[in-house]
Amino acid sequence: MNWTSVFGAMLALGGIGLVFGAILSFAAKKFAVQTDPRVAQVRQNLGGANCGACGFAGCDQFAEAIVRGEASPNGCPAGGAKTAKAIGEIMGISVDAVDDLVARVLCQGEHGVANDRYEYDGYKSCQMASKLSGGNKLCHYACLGLGDCQSVCKFDAIHIEEGLAQINPAKCTACGMCEKTCPRGVIRLLPRDASVIVRCRNSDTGRVARESCMKACIGCKRCEKACQYGAIHVENGYARIDPDKCVRCGACMDICPCGCITA
Repeated sequence: MNWTSVFGAMLALGGIGLVFGAILSFAAKKFAVQTDPRVAQVRQNLGGANCGACGFAGCDQFAEAIVRGEASPNGCPAGGAKTAKAIGEIMGISVDAVDDLVARVLCQGEHGVANDRYEYDGYKSCQMASKLSGGNKLCHYACLGLGDCQSVCKFDAIHIEEGLAQINPAKCTACGMCEKTCPRGVIRLLPRDASVIVRCRNSDTGRVARESCMKACIGCKRCEKACQYGAIHVENGYARIDPDKCVRCGACMDICPCGCITA
């Protein structure tokens, strides 16, 4: 073996490596993209769940958009008021107060309460089931309980129990992904302090609504008459509460014959 040739080849390869390394190092410095240090500071204050509730692909993109002035500092619902305030301080601007919201399930149609139209034995998807004769539950406004909302929740705040979505308000960040995913519109973001809730949106006549679910609102207006503050009215067949007027006295809950108003 000609060791001189071997060492020569090794030295040649080493020299080529050094040359290319120097070229790459020069190119990295020459063409480096300067990043605003505020991007990293904003990113550190975001939730990091990459949930997409802000309207961007992830937290990195949202942070960059804020620094460019293309997104609002209070656009991260998962971070809430604390995150908005921190970002405002980084950007040197005042930020409007962010409402403290939480996702609520406006339905009580669990197994044994809501009647079934048929037994669904397909793929566990509310989106898919809703396209088969309107879903497996007789009520067209009921939670189908197949877990689409649970699948998209990155904070483990939703679980399906007895065919009904249950939300843990302590874990909910109001990112809104469950609200966007639900094909029935059963989940809504409401003020966290709105503790008295009408958990039904059935706009059918009282008789039809009661035939489909034992806890359906029948639009009897007893709650409306019992409220001394004008906070609850029956519209489009079911009761609705104005959280700004509600004082949480519980009079509507006490008089509701169907138990569709809860705290």
